[in-house]
Amino acid sequence: MATPDLTTNQTAGDDHGCERTISALHPDIIRAHILARLDGPSLASAASASSQLHALSVDESLWQDICTSMWPSVADPRLQQLIVSNFPSGHRSFFSDSFPTIDEVPPRVFNHNLSRPSGLISAVDIFYQGKLVLSKIEETETLSEWFLCSPFLVELIDPKDPIPTDIRRAAVPGDDDGAWLKHLEENVTLSWILIDPNLKRAANVSSRRPVSVNRHWLTGEIQLRFSTVMTGAREVVQCGLVVTCGGDTDKERGKMHVREVGLHVEDMEGRHLKGSESLVILGNAIEGGGRRKVRKSREGKERYEEYLGLRRESRERKLSREKALDLVCIVTGLSIFIFFWSFILFR
Repeated sequence: MATPDLTTNQTAGDDHGCERTISALHPDIIRAHILARLDGPSLASAASASSQLHALSVDESLWQDICTSMWPSVADPRLQQLIVSNFPSGHRSFFSDSFPTIDEVPPRVFNHNLSRPSGLISAVDIFYQGKLVLSKIEETETLSEWFLCSPFLVELIDPKDPIPTDIRRAAVPGDDDGAWLKHLEENVTLSWILIDPNLKRAANVSSRRPVSVNRHWLTGEIQLRFSTVMTGAREVVQCGLVVTCGGDTDKERGKMHVREVGLHVEDMEGRHLKGSESLVILGNAIEGGGRRKVRKSREGKERYEEYLGLRRESRERKLSREKALDLVCIVTGLSIFIFFWSFILFR
C-alpha cells in the first residue's frame, strides 16, 4: 500500500490543507504513532493545528503518560484519582499548571483573604543526569493551630533514615571539591509540585536546577538549594527547597545518600514564615501566579541572585535607619544632659 503524501493537498494560503492531509491517516495511527511520541508542549501545539488534531490531542491517556513519565511521583494511585476527579481537564490541566516555571503574582491581584486549604500535597522527584534518584508523595495537614503558628516546613525524609543513591564522587576525577560541587549543580534537578485540592490547582515551586551548592563547614554535608521568588503580603519572599546529601567524602568514596529534603518560605530578612502566612503566599502563587517557559538553564539562579541583591539592599536600608535613630537618641540625650547641667550651674 502506498504511503499517503502529506504535502500534496496543502498549498500556500490554504487554511484547511493541514486538516485535509491529516484526515488521510486513521485516528488510531495518529494517536499511537504521532501524538504519543510528542512531549507536553508539542502536544499542546499540535492541538491548535486543526480541529481533528485537537479532538485527538485532548485524550486523557496521552496526558497521563506525559505526566507520569516527566514526574514519576504522579503515578501514585492516590494522586491519579485526585487529578482525574478534581482537575477540570484531568492530566491536561495538571500539566498546564505544573510544567512551566511559576512566576510572581502581580501585587495588585494578591488576595490577602484567600481561604486556607485543608491540606497540601507535595509530589517530589529528584533526578541525577536524567535518572530518577527519589520520588515521593507527601500530604501535609494545614488546619491545626500548631501548624498555623509554627514556622512552615515540609520535610520528606527522616534524617535517621537516609535514602541511598547511585551518585558517586568518582564521576569527577581528582580531589577538586569545587569541581565536584559544580558537577552536582549542573546535573541534579528537582521538581516539587504543590497541589491544593480545594483550589483544584497545582504549581511547580522548584527552580529545577540548584541556585547554589555548598558544603556545610561543620558536618561536611552537601546542601543543594533550589529557590523560587514569590510575591508576599508586603514584600517579595523566597520559597526555598533544600536537599542535603552526605557520604561523598574522600575517605568514604562511596555512594551519596539523601538525608534531608525540605521546603520553607522565608522573607527578606531570612526569617522563616509561619504556616498561616505561608499558606496565603503559596495559595496566591498556585492560583494567581503566571506560568512561563524557562528560556535558559541559569534563569532560576539569576532570579535568586537578584533576590539576594534586594535582600542586601533591604538590610542596608534597615541598618541605615537604625544608625540614624541611634544618632537621634544620642543627640537628644546629650541635649537633655547639657540643659540640666547648665540649669544647675547657673541657678
